[in-house]
Amino acid sequence: MRATTLFRKLLAVTSMLVVWVRLEDRAVVFGVRPRWRRPRCGQCGQRAPGYDQRGPRRWRALSFGSFRIHLEYSPRRVDCADCGGVRVEQVPWAAHTSWFTRDFEELVAYLAQVTDKTSVCNLMGIAWDTVTNIVDRVVRDRLDPHRLDGLRRIGIDEFSYRKHHRYLTVVVDHATDRVVWAAEGRGAATLNSFFDLLGEERCAGIELATIDMAGGYLKAIQERLPNAEIVFDRFHVQRLATDAVDAVRRAMWAELKGTPEGKALKGTRWALLKNPWNLARRDRDKLREVQRTNRPLYRAYLLKETLAKALDYLQPKRARDLLVEWSAWAARSRLAPFARAARTVRRHLDGILAYIRHRLTNAVVEGINTRLRMVARRAYGFHSPGALVAMYHLCAGKLRLHPPLP
Repeated sequence: MRATTLFRKLLAVTSMLVVWVRLEDRAVVFGVRPRWRRPRCGQCGQRAPGYDQRGPRRWRALSFGSFRIHLEYSPRRVDCADCGGVRVEQVPWAAHTSWFTRDFEELVAYLAQVTDKTSVCNLMGIAWDTVTNIVDRVVRDRLDPHRLDGLRRIGIDEFSYRKHHRYLTVVVDHATDRVVWAAEGRGAATLNSFFDLLGEERCAGIELATIDMAGGYLKAIQERLPNAEIVFDRFHVQRLATDAVDAVRRAMWAELKGTPEGKALKGTRWALLKNPWNLARRDRDKLREVQRTNRPLYRAYLLKETLAKALDYLQPKRARDLLVEWSAWAARSRLAPFARAARTVRRHLDGILAYIRHRLTNAVVEGINTRLRMVARRAYGFHSPGALVAMYHLCAGKLRLHPPLP
């Protein structure tokens, strides 16, 4: 076997010929050229007449042990009629405008999925910004262009990626459990840009949208999705009651602090907020003491548990009856936080009952947000929302990567 053939097989690029090999300081340089004779446009891939030839250029490939590998070639430029201008020719070992081989970029993107960027930089011997650029390029090339087709059930949520109210809006397909769109901002204006991208026909095909109780998203969905049923996430509905219980407890503590009744409130927070099946013996003792010494706070606890019971029903009619009764009870409970929660439940009753019928929540979206929060934390924060969106698609968009692993 010829040495050049052996090197070509080691580089694992079928449409490339190795012309010469040169050893430099801690590096091996391969002189290569494409197997095809007629040049192809680097942007569209179509054959085009040559325009001129550039000087030698190098691409970084995967290392052989402690030796770096570089591919050297003098690329031609072509006059492409389809692209309407002069473009650098396509090479089979690298993407257009990239200074790294495809295998190198695949491995970098794979490592960026599972570890922090600093470790990727140290392992691959590249800069921080280079990792970002490679991730952007891989996501752009691998992102499914048809991911927005056939959407029927979507989940919408916001993600805080920096302090001072810097948010991303994220849309997830419930059928595939993957991120299909993300952009900087939150509220109706940001979500409307997603609906503009979908178009009227695909918007009309969406049957269901799960959201929290944020008014901005609700307004956009009502205006742009004529056939979509809105489902409010169960966690956010129950949170109305848990936040109200905590507000009542804090108000009671401020009022009774320093009295025997106030002493009984000490250490009751988690006993009031936990699910009944998670209560320890000490928590049950605290609840009995609250029942004996502070009836308004115990009433708040019962209101919280009754709302959770209503959401457990599988029959929409029984759930509706109990939610209506709960709203009336909360409104006349003489507890201001629960009176506000009752108004919210009455206002969003149809969306809450939609959860009873479909049993669909935003748990998938919240889980993906938790995953992205870990990605943002291990990167010590993202200054650019575009880089974070690319990492969102890389880690939660179910992209198919093919790293050169044994």
